[in-house]
Amino acid sequence: MTSRVALLMGSDSDYPRLETVVKTLRDFGEEPIVRVLSAHRTPDEAAAFAIGAKKAGIQVLLCAAGGAAHLAGVIAAHTTLPVIGIPMDNPPLGGLDALLATVQMPGGVPVATVAVGGGGPMNAALLALRIIAVSDDSMADKMEGFRVSQHDKVLVKDAALQERLNS
Repeated sequence: MTSRVALLMGSDSDYPRLETVVKTLRDFGEEPIVRVLSAHRTPDEAAAFAIGAKKAGIQVLLCAAGGAAHLAGVIAAHTTLPVIGIPMDNPPLGGLDALLATVQMPGGVPVATVAVGGGGPMNAALLALRIIAVSDDSMADKMEGFRVSQHDKVLVKDAALQERLNS
């Protein structure tokens, strides 16, 4: 099976906070390519990966980085594929620096950006799956099932809370 999603991270130390990306993608039947590539320490390899991604069958690139967070922009500069930036909540600024770096791409170099920390990594995976679902009816059905499941879980939790409050 060809991987349609690649997860790139600037440092392997980010992986524990990115495992939810891999889990979410696998839950929907997508086996991602996962790599450590740095915009600053391996710029040639990062560019080569981006340039070859479309030919390799990749449809969406997820790029996680902290601090200066240049990875998503470097990747986006070398491809026409959708790029989703995941700003990592690293010290000393708690991810504000990474968020600002990721959302401040110059015109002509689009990078979608998800939240810092928390649900950001999972939302990056879900956004990648929604992009794939535009041209894949099977994935669209899975995404609709997920949306309905979230809806139903909230109603069950609400019913349980109402019962507890009224007891």
